[in-house]
Amino acid sequence: MWGAAVACPVMHTICVDHPLVAHKLATLRETQTGSVIFRALTEELVMLLAYEATRGLATCDVQVTTPVAPMQGVHLARPRPMVVPVLRAGLGMLAGMLQLVPIAEVGFVGLVRDEDSLEATTYAERIPSDLSGRQVFVLDPMLATGGTLITVIDSMLARGARDVTAIVLLAAPEGLARLAEAYDHRDVEVTLVTAAIDERLNERGYIVPGLGDAGDRLFGVV
Repeated sequence: MWGAAVACPVMHTICVDHPLVAHKLATLRETQTGSVIFRALTEELVMLLAYEATRGLATCDVQVTTPVAPMQGVHLARPRPMVVPVLRAGLGMLAGMLQLVPIAEVGFVGLVRDEDSLEATTYAERIPSDLSGRQVFVLDPMLATGGTLITVIDSMLARGARDVTAIVLLAAPEGLARLAEAYDHRDVEVTLVTAAIDERLNERGYIVPGLGDAGDRLFGVV
C-alpha cells in the first residue's frame, strides 16, 4: 500500500511501502554503490518520499482558462513551504525535494553529534525568525537516536511553526520512540516520512542494517 501510516495522537509516522522505493533503497544500501550513484539514488528516493510527505500542503482556489473552457483549479497557498536540510548529509536530499516543490524556500541548520553522548549540538543556522503559518520540511537521511531531529524540530517550533514534517531515508525504532515521546500530546503536528524502519541501533548509535554514514557516502570522508 502506498503511504501506509501508523498514527499517534499528534506524532505521525509514514513508512512508504512502494516497489520503486524498496528497489532504490536496496541499491543505496549496497557497499559497492559509489558516491555518484548514491547521490543520484538519494535524489530519486527523496522525490518519491516527498510526494507522500507533501500530500497535506495547503492550497487555494484559482480560476484557470484552458483552451476549451474556464475552470476552477488550485495553487499552493502562501506563505511558501520552508525546506530545511540538516548539514551536511541533508544537502544530498535537497535537490530531490526542490524538484518536487520548486517554489519552496530553503533554510539551513548544521549540527554535530558527540560520539560519546550521542547528543547533537547546533553550530550553524540560517532560518527565518518567524515561521508562523509555514509548513516546514526537515531533511536528514537517518533517524537514529532522534537527538538531531528533535533539536531541529524544537528550533522550528520555537520560531512559531506548528506543522513540521521530517523526511528521512531510514529510521530506527529507538529514534521513533524518542520522537513520539517528545511530541505526543503536544499542540503541534509532527510527521515523519521514511523509506524503511530498520532493526535497531548498535552500540555506536548507527542504524542496523542501515547504509553506513550517509554524509560520507554522499560526499566522501572528510
